[in-house]
Amino acid sequence: MVEKLKKDMIEAMKAKDKERLTTIRMVKGDLDKEHIDKKREINDDLLIEVVNRGIKQRKDSIREFEKGGRDDLVKKTQAEIEILQQYLPAQLSEEEVVKIIDDAFAVVLPTSSKDMGKVMKEVTPKLKGKADMKHVSDLIKARLQ
Repeated sequence: MVEKLKKDMIEAMKAKDKERLTTIRMVKGDLDKEHIDKKREINDDLLIEVVNRGIKQRKDSIREFEKGGRDDLVKKTQAEIEILQQYLPAQLSEEEVVKIIDDAFAVVLPTSSKDMGKVMKEVTPKLKGKADMKHVSDLIKARLQ
């Protein structure tokens, strides 16, 4: 994935695709920042973490842009999200996510909403990077109530 990011950056430079190049450079910069600041090795796991963070930030921005009536910025930010999603592993279907949550409930046997953390701890390693964790959290909350 990291190699794909580097190749895509070179291709975007050659094609003079400014939007794609800018987005890829942001990801590359965030990767380098994590590597330097936290002394973490640049690998696919770090890339997935950085890309997920970028997508989450952009989704928050879209909500704010919609409140302000800035459709031009909504479209631009949505395009950035589509570029970022290319660097994530294939996302699991809704059925697969629900199955993993069901398995976690069978293991943890939660009795109240206080067990939310236990269930999340069980599903996170299986779903991180493969599903929207906010959506997973919402599914678990609904099921616990």
